[in-house]
Formats: sequence, C-alpha cells, structure tokens
Amino acid sequence: MKVAIIGTRGYPYVYGGFETFVKELGERLVKKDVEVHVYCQANLFKEKPAMVNGIKLHYIPTVETKSLNQIIHSFLSIIHATFSRCDIILVVNLAAGPMGWIPKITGKKTMINVDGLEWLRPKWKGLGAAYFRFAARLATKLYDLIITDADAMREVYLKEFKQESIVIAYGAPPFKKADPSLLNRFNIIPDEYYLIVGRLIPDNNADLIIKAYLDSASEKKLVVVGDVPYRDKYAEDLKKLAGEKVHFIGYVRDSDELMALYQNCFCYIHGHKYGGTNPAMLKAMSNNCAILALNTSFNREMLTNGKFGLLFEESTGSIQENMKNLEKDELLIKQLRSTVSSGLTDKYNWDCVTAAYQNAMIELHNSKSKK
Repeated sequence: MKVAIIGTRGYPYVYGGFETFVKELGERLVKKDVEVHVYCQANLFKEKPAMVNGIKLHYIPTVETKSLNQIIHSFLSIIHATFSRCDIILVVNLAAGPMGWIPKITGKKTMINVDGLEWLRPKWKGLGAAYFRFAARLATKLYDLIITDADAMREVYLKEFKQESIVIAYGAPPFKKADPSLLNRFNIIPDEYYLIVGRLIPDNNADLIIKAYLDSASEKKLVVVGDVPYRDKYAEDLKKLAGEKVHFIGYVRDSDELMALYQNCFCYIHGHKYGGTNPAMLKAMSNNCAILALNTSFNREMLTNGKFGLLFEESTGSIQENMKNLEKDELLIKQLRSTVSSGLTDKYNWDCVTAAYQNAMIELHNSKSKK
C-alpha cells in the first residue's frame, strides 16, 4: 500500500503538532511495509533528499504568506498525488477541504484529519473564518473518510455538519528524564515557575493567563515557550509584557531542553480553546506536570473531567483562584504530578494510533470510493 501525506510543512522538519504527527506515523508505517510519501514545502528545505528514514519526499513550491501558504501548497500537492501511483491520500490540513474532488479524477481513496475548529479561531476573521467553515462542510462531502482526534470533535462534526467520523487521537511522547541543569540557560529554578507552551495566537489565551498572573500575588515566574513564524501585532504586544517575572523564550528546538522545562515547572497552564487532542498538553501529561487547563470539552476529555488536572474558566479571577490554591496546597501539587500520566491510555499511544490509521487505510483501500 502506498500512502501520500499532505498538508504539513514536511519531513523531517519538526515545527509543530502535525509535523511531529508525520514523523511518528510515517516512520512507524514504513516499518509496517507501507510506502509513505510526504509532501514538503520546498522553501523550508535547503537540502532536498529524495528519501529520509524510508520516507519518500516530494518538494512542492508555495506562496510564502500566512493566508495562502497552506492552500496553495496543499492544492499543488494534491494535484501531484492524484496522478501518482499512491493508493491513499491522507490530508492533515482543513484548508484542503474543498480539494477532495481532485483525487476522484483518478479514483484515489482519500482521508482527512480535520484537526481543530479553524473557523472559530480569531486569526481567521471574516473571509478566512467563512472559508474554513466552508472547507469543513465540503470536506465532509468530498473525502472518503473523516478523522477527528477527540470524541468531543466528533460530536462537533455530528452536530454542525451531520457527518460521522472515526476518532483517532494524537500520540504522547514517552517519558525521558531530563537534566535539570538544562534550565540554567533560561535563568530559572526548578519548581519556581509556571509554564505556557504554544503559539502566540489569541485562542491560546496567553494574554489572559499573563494578565491574571501579573495581577496575582505569586512570587514564582512565568515562562512562555513559543512564538509565531510571521510578524503579528498580537504576539508583539504580548512580548512587551516581558520582564523580571515573565520570560518569553521563543521556540525551544532542543527536545531535552523542552522536556526539562516541562518536568521542572511548578504548574503547566494550558489555555488552548479550539483544538482537539493537543500535543502540548500530552507532553505536559507525559512529563508528570501539575496541569491547570481552560475548561473546554476537549481539555475535559484529555484530563478525564478534572481527574488528572485542574480546570479554570475563561477569566482572570478563575486563574488567580486556582494559582492561589495550588501554591498553598503542596499535597495537591504532589497528587496531580503523581497521577497525571495515568490519563495517557492506549488512546494516546503512538503505536496504537498508527495501528488505527493503518487499519483505516486498509479498510478504505478495500472499499468502494464515495460516490
């Protein structure tokens, strides 16, 4: 079986969640004798080998703008894959939702991971939001199989688009003890900082968390990991809040350093609002963090309705109240840290995730295409 994966920046360029997804899934599928083709954004790769770790790579050009980047790249990639020898096209970007008709020209089977609620994200105001809602609706009609990564996201697609999907979650990394001395570069002390990890975009609520923190009585620091790969007023305004208490350290490319940041934080604060199964939260869970997360259906699902982490409402007062309770209750912190990894069931295991994708591909390959 030959599978083409489209919609990420490429491989082995690990930038975010879906690039990690391609690495974890693609490398495992190759070991299961699946021929994997990954479509890469040509401008991001100085060297362009035809194959890495058994994964065959195709470098496709695109327009380097935030609004058109993924749409153009996905369109050109799908055209290429449609006339290739691949059997299955797996798309992992909702921007390609309206393009599901193209592979039908040659009878290719298609599946799409619809990810989060893109049409609700503040960065896609107006026309962008309308496009992503349109793209989601068309994806449910044009692709042979819809994949959601959380039960709560499956419910959204049932309610909004009357479309069933199969749920295959995202995998968590295995725990690997990190050296606390790696924190020295960031001038922070173990257990003396709160941690935020994620892109600096409005729906991740870093502004709300930082404001709540700065107005609190906490003497711990707040460390913010992440940025955006383009000029952005929201991100620039956030960074103006940097100071003795708030540290913006940008992207952390070294996985050992990132794990050290997770493992030694006092508490990880997760403000993501519109995604499904979130990779940053999974890292926090696998690294035994005490977690304080925004109360959404997706975060409740990951934390089993508060069993493996605390939940806050979307207000500074709620964040401050939870911070106060955590700082005065050492036993609560210990309990959260000691139990959180128990929430990582097989649902979040990369081997199980890969098996689920392979089974779905085999079933789709053996079925008739959607009319």
